[in-house]
Amino acid sequence: MNRNTGRCRLIPLTVPLALACAFPAQAAPTLAEVVVTAPTMDAPLTVTTDPRAPRQPVPAHDGADYLKNIAGFSVIRKGGTDGDPVFRGMAASRLGILLDGEMILGGCGNRMDPPTAYVFPEAFDRITVLKGPQTVKYGPGNSAGVVLFERSAKVRKGFESKVEASLLGGSFGRNDQVLRAELGNERYYGELTGTHSHSQDYKDGSGRRVHSYYDRWSISGAVGLTPDQDTRIELSFAKSDGQAAYADRSMDGTQFDRTNVGLKFEKKNLSPLVAKVEAQVYRNYVDHVMDNYSLRPLSGMRMLSNPDRETRGGRIATTLDLSPRSSLETGIDFQENDHTLRRTLTASRVADMRFQQWGMFGELSHELNAAHRLIGGARIDWTEAKDERSGRSTSGVSDKDTLKAAFLRWENAWNAATTLYAGVGHSERAPDYWERSKSPAATSSMMTGSASTFLIKPEKTNQLDTGVIYAAGPVKASLSAFYAKHQDFIQINTIRNGSYLTTGALNIDATTYGLEADASYQLTPFWKTWGTLAWTHGDNDTSGRPLSQIAPLEGRVGAGYDDKTWSAGALLRLVQGQKRLDPGNGNIVGQDIGASSGFAIVSLNAGYRPRKGTLLTAGVDNLFDKTYAEFISRSGAMVGGFTQTTRVNEPGRTFWLKANLAF
Repeated sequence: MNRNTGRCRLIPLTVPLALACAFPAQAAPTLAEVVVTAPTMDAPLTVTTDPRAPRQPVPAHDGADYLKNIAGFSVIRKGGTDGDPVFRGMAASRLGILLDGEMILGGCGNRMDPPTAYVFPEAFDRITVLKGPQTVKYGPGNSAGVVLFERSAKVRKGFESKVEASLLGGSFGRNDQVLRAELGNERYYGELTGTHSHSQDYKDGSGRRVHSYYDRWSISGAVGLTPDQDTRIELSFAKSDGQAAYADRSMDGTQFDRTNVGLKFEKKNLSPLVAKVEAQVYRNYVDHVMDNYSLRPLSGMRMLSNPDRETRGGRIATTLDLSPRSSLETGIDFQENDHTLRRTLTASRVADMRFQQWGMFGELSHELNAAHRLIGGARIDWTEAKDERSGRSTSGVSDKDTLKAAFLRWENAWNAATTLYAGVGHSERAPDYWERSKSPAATSSMMTGSASTFLIKPEKTNQLDTGVIYAAGPVKASLSAFYAKHQDFIQINTIRNGSYLTTGALNIDATTYGLEADASYQLTPFWKTWGTLAWTHGDNDTSGRPLSQIAPLEGRVGAGYDDKTWSAGALLRLVQGQKRLDPGNGNIVGQDIGASSGFAIVSLNAGYRPRKGTLLTAGVDNLFDKTYAEFISRSGAMVGGFTQTTRVNEPGRTFWLKANLAF
């Protein structure tokens, strides 16, 4: 396949592969059907979804809540928004999050603001999930996979202008507004998107209020020049802020200030050999404030923390058409970020850690014949972290690591309807800010504040991914399975020694395996059914106990009607109880609390298209007002005026109404 044009040279590819080649960079229709279950996997290890389509259950206005509709994803709930996504039991920096090719990192030492907290999905054209260590193009350490929030480059003929808007209202004071405007011609373009989302505290199925209020806004845009059909120069920007209450801790987020600027250059068809050259630089700055008095009754003395992080990065890549059957993408990327902290808004900032990374990569696609294709790649990264905290055993120490990654995947168009694939991948990940800033797992009665896990070992993952995709007539289905061995896997544990409670990091060896499956059947031209299944099993090979923070078996089944004017749908989500756990152990976001019960949640929706460009949808989530919590969600904290629960419970019965308008 020519990665520059997206056109397949070999026609006899299977339907799934052919679809992936024919539409490589097109966003899904804005006014699509209501998404009531996970999008299907149309290409090996790749899932793409439209973030602007109405979906059920209605997500919070952040990236993690959109991802939870994809089979294999779960979300660690902390409040009404800003949960942490988990894929196949892997959380945090094991899952790469890129915003239009840019990396963004949060500031809070307790993950109040994960990268997806700064993602406003409806500002993007599509969300793409690449499963497993099966690509090397998007930075180091992405052992679980990569999530790409992307905007599409539009091709215009003559002057065009477009305005899109969406409005959402729902239970618990929920209201969202999105406005997107575009204009341009063959030589220039401009885009501007504004979003706002607000919710009061929601109630769980038992009528108990959960400390979960949030109010978030963003504005983003781009201006570009296209002097010819093969050249694009783009300057982009973003600004966002807000506040959010948290039910799982003693402080709330009162500022999520993000400032971004980026510059891109792309040139296609330079020669028969050089299909494309692209370059990108960016800067992301996050200024985050948390306190214990602005959004909750003050208990005890006032506390405030104001971390920030500045991330600078870039990438240069070249796509080469080596032959009619072979394409190579190769390049370099770099990223550096500085993290500082202060306890008052007037104090001077104090640097605590600095990080640098630069790497080289190459990814080759070769079509062996009409039915077989090999895709492989390798990369090497040089990373350095410096501990700038004072009073630590590692103060002033720099830790340098050389990280290696590689993969090889075989894809087979077995027949006109079926694609088979199998791939092996290796990934290495240096410990992140949160893992390096823990205290060591104590084994003696002495615990001191000077101890540090800054020099913990990088983790290494070897993984097999395999599966099948089927598409014929009214049936579409896929099955993907994986088996992974993790060496020096970084586990976080909480240890109590007398009156002291410390959170430490240690290296273990672990094994994970599991599968995701999806299927849909078009019963009639108007009726369709869906189903998904996701299951992950994890073992701590060092201790012989279960690997912690693994979500249980989950299935979803749905049915829908859509005659392009009226639509209706139903969703049943089934989650098994989880009794495989390791209390006190987990990841940088949370640790296992105890066993959880299974649950079944029913949701309904309906839609109406009065004219082209208008879609009205309404729904009810958790129809029977079930009281439940996800196994991996955080413990409920003691917050004045609220009932403390074992875990942060999910919302009870929720009504919503959404309007999508295009002009």
